[in-house]
Amino acid sequence: MSLISTAQVVLDLPPTDRHEATRTMAQTLVADGRCTDLDLFLDDVRKREEQMATGLPGGIGIPHARSAGISTPSLVFGRSASGIDWGAEDGPATLIFLIAAPDGGGQEHLAILAKLARKLMRKDFRQALTDAVTETEVVEIIEREVVNA
Repeated sequence: MSLISTAQVVLDLPPTDRHEATRTMAQTLVADGRCTDLDLFLDDVRKREEQMATGLPGGIGIPHARSAGISTPSLVFGRSASGIDWGAEDGPATLIFLIAAPDGGGQEHLAILAKLARKLMRKDFRQALTDAVTETEVVEIIEREVVNA
């Protein structure tokens, strides 16, 4: 099973707070059979957010958690035209990546996080995700630049 599918891409996240945005994104994992307990997963993400904000400079949010509510390592991509406060010093996030890993599933999510963080330093990668028109384009970009890199 691939890390991300078109069902796990939300091109127009509604302008809400980060908790509602995370819920919207996590619901794609439930629909795709990757999350067996939405509330448990959201609680684990919230606990992680309480340790340290996961907003990065440049309009990026990377909420993530290991959770017993996740059955398959997964990545959800969300984009917000107006931006959502993810705790970064330079302002709201417009590109959000929700990383979900099974509890006790090893270091997969850290490897994904590290690859993703490196790619996000590149303006052309961020711009490609900003400009993508379809869910398929987003999946192709992420698979080419992060998953298969």
